[in-house]
Amino acid sequence: QVQLVGSGGGLVQPGGSLTLSCAASGDIFSRSTLRWYRQAPGKQREFVAFIATGGGTNYEESVKGRFTISRDNAKNTMYLQMTRLKPEDTAVYYCNMILGGDLYWGQGTQVTVSS
Repeated sequence: QVQLVGSGGGLVQPGGSLTLSCAASGDIFSRSTLRWYRQAPGKQREFVAFIATGGGTNYEESVKGRFTISRDNAKNTMYLQMTRLKPEDTAVYYCNMILGGDLYWGQGTQVTVSS
């Protein structure tokens, strides 16, 4: 059974940085596309970043140049490096893994940007 466990969230001041991690169990990680989503209070879950099996990436417009998604297939782990954080980045961040028609979600990790 595949599980995703996210970590690394916390409280950070505006302008600060934080790196989220998401570790996967099982043996499908390297063959899967990976994404980060986030959900702010009272809002729908939204796409943040994507990384393909070959390493190609794509980002939601508001995080371009500030966030970096990466993957380490040897560790079955994906990352989201977040810099120049803004209060509007406050949300629960979810990692996501897709292989074929199978979709997996992590449990979510809270990121709060506040002074």
